[in-house]
Amino acid sequence: MSENKKQSNRSTRQGRGPGSGMPFSRPAEKAKDFKGTLKRLIKYIGEYRFLLIIMIVITITTILLGVIAPNFSRFIINDLQEIIIGTLTKDEGVARITTYLIIVISLYISRFLMDIVVHLIGNRVSINIGKKMRNDLRLKLEKLPMKYFDSRQTGDILSVFSNDVDVVSNSIQQSLINIISSLFAVLGILVMMFIISWRLTIIALLILPLFVLATSAIAKRSQSKFIRQQKQLGTMNGFIEEVFSASKIVKLFGKEEDSYEKFQKINIELAEDMKGAQFLSGLIRPIMEFISNIGYVAVVLVGGILAGATNPLLIGDITIFILYQKNFVNPILNIANVVNQLQSTIAGAERIIEVLDGIEEIQDYQDLDLKEGDSLGHVIFKNIDFSYSEDTELIKDLDLEVLPGKQIAIVGPTGAGKTTLVNLLMRFYEVNKGNIIIDGIDSTAYPRAMLRKQFGMVLQDTWLFSGTIRENIAFGKPEATDEEIIYACKQAHVHHYIETLPLGYDTILKEDADNISKGQKQLLTIARAILFNPKILILDEATSSVDTRTESYIQNAMSFMMEGKTSFVIAHRLSTIKKANLILVMNHGQIVEQGTHKELLNQKGVYAELYNSQFLNQPI
Repeated sequence: MSENKKQSNRSTRQGRGPGSGMPFSRPAEKAKDFKGTLKRLIKYIGEYRFLLIIMIVITITTILLGVIAPNFSRFIINDLQEIIIGTLTKDEGVARITTYLIIVISLYISRFLMDIVVHLIGNRVSINIGKKMRNDLRLKLEKLPMKYFDSRQTGDILSVFSNDVDVVSNSIQQSLINIISSLFAVLGILVMMFIISWRLTIIALLILPLFVLATSAIAKRSQSKFIRQQKQLGTMNGFIEEVFSASKIVKLFGKEEDSYEKFQKINIELAEDMKGAQFLSGLIRPIMEFISNIGYVAVVLVGGILAGATNPLLIGDITIFILYQKNFVNPILNIANVVNQLQSTIAGAERIIEVLDGIEEIQDYQDLDLKEGDSLGHVIFKNIDFSYSEDTELIKDLDLEVLPGKQIAIVGPTGAGKTTLVNLLMRFYEVNKGNIIIDGIDSTAYPRAMLRKQFGMVLQDTWLFSGTIRENIAFGKPEATDEEIIYACKQAHVHHYIETLPLGYDTILKEDADNISKGQKQLLTIARAILFNPKILILDEATSSVDTRTESYIQNAMSFMMEGKTSFVIAHRLSTIKKANLILVMNHGQIVEQGTHKELLNQKGVYAELYNSQFLNQPI
């Protein structure tokens, strides 16, 4: 199963056991530091404390109204009984019953209105907390260094934004309301039961341990089964994703039958695990009902005896007591469910806090006064040391000077340090030692935003967002006019293609621009770079993965784009860099050879070997 899917599933593990009529949750994801994270979470939501206090007060009031209301129903039933047996006159009884009815209806209407207010406040608090968390996370990601993202899966970060924030923000509302309402419901119901009959209350409480024992026993046995079910479900999702994402390969090798057999095996195992988990969770309702029925029988039996005592219980007393008894257990189980859910909430909050506590890039404080035309593109690498990790050295004592307007090609095997060199240039990573000097100024003296505005990039993996072609091309220069955009596209040899589209420059590109070819994507990114008009260009494998004809278009567009600009070209296709002013051959973080195309061929070294391996039978 892919990491993305694992992460997207991990925050939705809690839920009700199927078949259960009462709160009963699956095993919650455990938090590492429950208390510490809870304190941070409480502090995080502190600005909404006024609304939360109002919500808590109204919730308590609502519960108390709900607990008191049945007691007036008891009075109504008792008065009806007394009217029938003649201990209460009809006129007096009707007057009292009418008063009680008005009170009961008023209480339920008030409770209904308060419930609406509570949920409106809770919804507002939940949405605002979620919005604030996502805003804080988004701002934090802007400040984190590239090495932070190198050590984490994309799905991890996406899961924090979606699943974890949703779980935490929604749970704050639901858990708070549920736990407060349940606690006060238990206390209120218990008080009312004692008011009606302390003897019946003692009997009702005697069966409470049976509920706890039964629930604990089922939860204990079902926990391992639910965990196996989730694991098997992950295997199923991973297998389906793997097979359908490579459906062409499966069909090409005729592996449909083998794939189906593997699916069947996983499906059967999942069904078996689900059967055990669902069966056990489904037992909770009949067991709870069985224990409740025993309690009802005991209460009715003793209530019947007490009805004939010196101070008899009336029908309304016994009826409403049973109603209270029935409602007494649900809040207790609900509290257990909320505590279980809270574990998953805190686990999600831990992941949010982990991102928010990430070590940020060193902040920029300088404010250079650079004017238009100050940037020449003169770059010097001086005694550069760099490594991604302490135990692996990548670049050591690298020295290089690139004059303004020159084209520098960088070649070498995978892992030689080619891309690392340009990443250091733009301060995506900080050098361990040495200096990178741009136009006479140390790169660390530039604010990062100002530094990066001097660069334009065209990468092997094109990036275009969902939006119009016009918006994509003007991404680096949103104030560009239509004439400027069209000029850039003409120079990139993509204007004619855009004109053939029904909506032209207003054509909407889908996600990842899958509705156009790879070559057209690349030409659009080149047009974007031409429009941005930087002083220094970085081209990283810009012509790979395209056909020969498209490559010629891209080459022509890049030649125009690089004119008069300092250019760093990373290439595997050595045919694309013959005209470079200087070719650097890198290996293990070192420049092992440098010179023009002809000079390096004459040296008959690493470059000549690389070139001949690609063009062995072609004239030089």
